[in-house]
Amino acid sequence: MRKALRWLLALVVLIGTVSTAGAATAAEPKAVDIKDRLLSIPGMSLIEEKPYTGYRFFVLNYTQPVDHRRPSKGTFQQRITVLHKDVNRPTVFYTGGYNVSTNPSRREPTQIVDGNQVSMEYRYFTPSRPAPADWSKLDIWQAASDQHRIFEALKPLYSKNWISTGGSKGGMTATYYERFYPRDMDGVVAYVAPNDVVNKEDSAYDRFFARVGTEECRDKLNGVQREALVRRAPLEQKYAAYAAENGYTFDTIGSLDRAYEAVVLDYVWGFWQYSTLADCADIPADAKHATDEAIWDSVNTISGFSAYTDQGLETYTPYYYQAGTQLGAPTIHFPHIEKKYIRYGYQPPRNFVPRSIPMKFEPWAMRDVDTWVRHNARHMLFVYGENDPWGAEPFRLGHGARDSYVMTAPGMNHGANVAGLVPDQKAFATARILDWAGVASAEVQENPSAAEPLATFDARLDKRNVEREPALRP
Repeated sequence: MRKALRWLLALVVLIGTVSTAGAATAAEPKAVDIKDRLLSIPGMSLIEEKPYTGYRFFVLNYTQPVDHRRPSKGTFQQRITVLHKDVNRPTVFYTGGYNVSTNPSRREPTQIVDGNQVSMEYRYFTPSRPAPADWSKLDIWQAASDQHRIFEALKPLYSKNWISTGGSKGGMTATYYERFYPRDMDGVVAYVAPNDVVNKEDSAYDRFFARVGTEECRDKLNGVQREALVRRAPLEQKYAAYAAENGYTFDTIGSLDRAYEAVVLDYVWGFWQYSTLADCADIPADAKHATDEAIWDSVNTISGFSAYTDQGLETYTPYYYQAGTQLGAPTIHFPHIEKKYIRYGYQPPRNFVPRSIPMKFEPWAMRDVDTWVRHNARHMLFVYGENDPWGAEPFRLGHGARDSYVMTAPGMNHGANVAGLVPDQKAFATARILDWAGVASAEVQENPSAAEPLATFDARLDKRNVEREPALRP
């Protein structure tokens, strides 16, 4: 009888335990999908999701105020992308300063820290443009405030460390963001970011072009550029036929003649921005005796004769607007070309923006950023290419900067990166990025020379070569 009773009590306890465990299991919340978590953010909507092994990739719209000072005065849809790896990994905030790619890609800091990547399309680049467009709301503070709102929206989801990055105008953008919202990011990696502090003083560019590369290469480039202006009449006839064939017009810049000279004067700059010293082998060696076709082809390949057409300028109206209102734009001289061949010289950004859009330059904007970086930079890395014209006026650090660095990759152009630095600087820069991201191992913290990217290089995902674009733009 006692054995039977003990058995019965044991059975009751067992049943109770199973029932309790089942109830607990039933009460456990189901894991929420990352897409649902993103779309639960107010103002976030899905455009599409694209598959990529090891990641989730989302193209999204995020509702932004046209004016962050007066958010009730209208909104627009800003396109962003999210390359999601894991909410427990650090996040890299990237912008190129122009349109955002809607295909999966991973920037160098993202590979280094093996993290997530949020990419932002810069305001007023279509389709991220208010309609109608109030161009006075396109400035560096408004764009930095776009980033700040995106960061605040995503930080609860991606709670680990954040690093901002960008190349060229994107590197400038990352710097301006840090200036206006220095508490958001844990680190900044700004690639090939120009710093035009005084817009009217551009002698640094003239000094750059007098020494870049080799004398032989400079002479070849200068020869082709000069010859393209000497042969202006026949080559402009070719240009007119080319424009007619492709439906190109010249209303914004004013004439085919102005566009032709602008393309030719970009030639030497464009070569050093996108090419290497080895590419000098492709430049006609004896420009005076080269055919018209050879001169045309060389200029068209490097500068692009479509660049200053209405159709070529339209996409980049927001950049030229900013260059003419805050960023500044370089002006260089051409001592190898007689003055009689140059009618306009480097034309101001005003000539590349429709006259219906008002512009007024603010000379204090870049001085403010430059002063702030010199005295307040924290956890900032600036990387430049030795042969990149845009690096002639770089950001510099003053006594107030802390744990911040300016490094130059030897022989590299506008595609300079950490991987192109000399070995000791490459390891050190990698170690600092890992540390800022909160993922540096104890070994790396003790010995920065041991630092390496945490993610394996992926040729499809990690695009390192700078993309050639027509016209003189960072």
